[in-house]
Parts: sequence; C-alpha cells; structure tokens
Amino acid sequence: MQEVTSFPADALRCAADIELVIFDVDGVLTDGKLYYADDGHEMKAFHVHDGYAIKLLRTHGVEVAIITGRSSTIVARRAEELGIVHLYQGVEDKTAALQSLVITTGIDTARIAHVGDDLPDLALFERVGMAISVPNGHPLAVAAAQYVTTTAGGQGVARELCQLILTAKGRWPYR
Repeated sequence: MQEVTSFPADALRCAADIELVIFDVDGVLTDGKLYYADDGHEMKAFHVHDGYAIKLLRTHGVEVAIITGRSSTIVARRAEELGIVHLYQGVEDKTAALQSLVITTGIDTARIAHVGDDLPDLALFERVGMAISVPNGHPLAVAAAQYVTTTAGGQGVARELCQLILTAKGRWPYR
C-alpha cells in the first residue's frame, strides 16, 4: 500500500465532520474473495494496516462500525480484536442497521461516513454525510461515492481513510 500524500479539498472538508465510520467487510476490509476449506470453514484475509488504523481512529474519538450482509465468526473475532462494538452482521437491509446505529450512538447521519463497494451499499450512500467506495467496487458504487480511495479493497482501505479523516481534523500524528 502506498501512502497517500494529499487529499482533494472537498474530501477533506467532508471528512472533517466525520464522527463515525461504517465499514462493509467483503470487498472493503477484505479483497472480496471468499475462501472455503475442504471442511467447509470460511477464511478471510484482513490487512494488518487496517487494524492499526481502526484503533487510531478510535483513539482520536472517531467511532467505528461494521455493517455487512454476511455473517461470519471471523468478522466477529476481528471486530472484537479491534474493539469494534458496533457490529451488524447478516444484514439484508443496511438502512435499518444504520438507523439502529444512529439511535445507539446518537451520531447524526450527516456526521457518518460509509465505506462500501457494492449495490447494497448504495442505500447508505444516500443517507450518510460521506459516501466512500473502493476503486475496484461495482461501477454504480464508485459513481455514487463522494470519495474513491486510491487503495483497493482488502489492501489497506481503512488506513487511507484514517489518514484522510485525521488529516482533515488536524490530528494525523505522522509527518
């Protein structure tokens, strides 16, 4: 993953107000491929840079949530490792999960960013303050996004967004 050295001014303006980032899993925090072992167990690969970035966001007061259409013990384990308490799995209607998240956190949708890559994410893109896609996402998701990461899904997307948001807030600790 190459470090982003600058961000578009409009992305920085949007990111400055973000208090909560929602991540989809498959295609965003992973490469979108589903791996199955002979015994039927599912495997996913998460980028280590994303783990540190998510912890850094939380350290700087930005909440993190996961809303995903699939259910997986692997995702639950990763969320627990990273201290993500807002975990919604097996979600068919992502807007209902968003509403639950707003009620639970008290954070207005205008201060929420959603990172997605596929058609089920479009409904959230219409409702949040900042819609973000990965470059290898579905063409409609990419077209609907206010910001498209330079990083492909599964390759450190959360790290790039952490840098964007903390830079916009004047809190990026690395130079």
